[in-house]
Amino acid sequence: MRNSREMKRLTVALAIVLTIGGCSEPGQSSQESAAVAPAGALTGTAAPAPETDPAESPQSTFAMDVDTASYDYARNLIGQGSLPAPETVRPEEFINAFRHPYPQPVADGFSITMDGARLPDSHRATPDGDVRLLRVGLQTRADDVSVRPDAQLTFVLDISGSMADPGKLDVVKDALRAYAEQARPTDEVAIVTFSDEAEVLREMSPVRDRGGLIEAVDRLKTEGGTDLGQGLTRGYEVARASFREGATNRVVLVSDALANIGNTGSSAILAQVREAAAKQITLLGVGVGNDYGDRLMEELADNGDGFTVYISGTTDAREVFVHQLPAALPVRALDAKTQVTFDPATVAGYRLVGYDNRRLDASDFRDDSVDGGEVMAGHSVTALYLVRLRPGANGPVAHTQLRWQDPGDRTPQEAGADVTTASLSGTFEDAVAGLQVTYVAAWFAEQLRHGDQAGAISRPALLTLADTTAARADDPAVTELAALIRRSGE
Repeated sequence: MRNSREMKRLTVALAIVLTIGGCSEPGQSSQESAAVAPAGALTGTAAPAPETDPAESPQSTFAMDVDTASYDYARNLIGQGSLPAPETVRPEEFINAFRHPYPQPVADGFSITMDGARLPDSHRATPDGDVRLLRVGLQTRADDVSVRPDAQLTFVLDISGSMADPGKLDVVKDALRAYAEQARPTDEVAIVTFSDEAEVLREMSPVRDRGGLIEAVDRLKTEGGTDLGQGLTRGYEVARASFREGATNRVVLVSDALANIGNTGSSAILAQVREAAAKQITLLGVGVGNDYGDRLMEELADNGDGFTVYISGTTDAREVFVHQLPAALPVRALDAKTQVTFDPATVAGYRLVGYDNRRLDASDFRDDSVDGGEVMAGHSVTALYLVRLRPGANGPVAHTQLRWQDPGDRTPQEAGADVTTASLSGTFEDAVAGLQVTYVAAWFAEQLRHGDQAGAISRPALLTLADTTAARADDPAVTELAALIRRSGE
């Protein structure tokens, strides 16, 4: 199972986009829904972007990102014979959608894994040279669900007309009923609905009143337009008023994110809720359906102390609400950032794959006023680099430093690790399966988004690597990845 289906889909803290359909008021949405194109050729034609010279800029800094919605959305569309719009494809979310069995830390921080290999023989690097793969893997400790803190959840549900289509609000209601049947009695849940207006359907109440929660879910029905800004503002008001110290306080936004009434941009919406959140209330986004405001939801997640996941039906929805959400409720790290410093004596150039809108200036790393990412219990974060070594180089390659704030007292914490050329010297064929999956997922994303690295490997060659990796990994999720690559070119 992928991280998104195991823990990640639920460690829901940054914008739960249960994207479920289109706006009820055609033509009124200020957000463009994700375009869908017929499946076809994937190889990009853009010239490769210049790599970074560590002699001029040795540090690569980015906010950690545990979103997986981009992969799951693409997976859903390709399964229906279409391709996602290139702008909705984010390689880091493809990479992080798969299980990475990094060692768990003993304490509440992170374990750091740095490994790599030579490129596959079928990969043509630009510029030429001795180019290696470098994987940086970060892992938080999973919690025993039985001893986790209580949850204080405010569900903010989109009930606009677009949610009436099959597979949308009906899926949400089924998942919420299933959640109500198994949730911890001491957890508390509120429900806020929004369409033309926002309404508190259920005040914050203990889940031990399961009948009351299910009765509220059964009353959900669709109507009107989509004032997402008003819904989220009202949801945060409820969450702030019922804030409970020591509990995991979270807003769960369930919407197609096609705002067409009131404030429709992420900046305006976030301005309404930022003070109420104050980094004490995290946001979960879950996406469902073929048509949703990917850009708005991702911006809400990246800037609203949360992350997004995407679900495509009843099975996925139940997995998120019943299994993953409770397991990943505790927040392990606030404003988590990664800084990889490359040794210019060994490295001639490097490229980070993805994280395009999560990159930070080197000076932002220890500036705690600059927002990072929120990482939940049991989550992993993976970054992949292309590293071109200097001729005959041997020795240190890079140092990874992490910085985050303890979610309890906000004190800054740091950890670091190093990697040398010896750890990157093996062949791709002999590399651990996790690194091979990371490469295949990353270059599938590059080809889907017509990225500047898309032409480094042909689609048939990538498919061959995917089939080989799937056979070796013995993981249904990796087998599905190979099938998606095959189908995307049909």
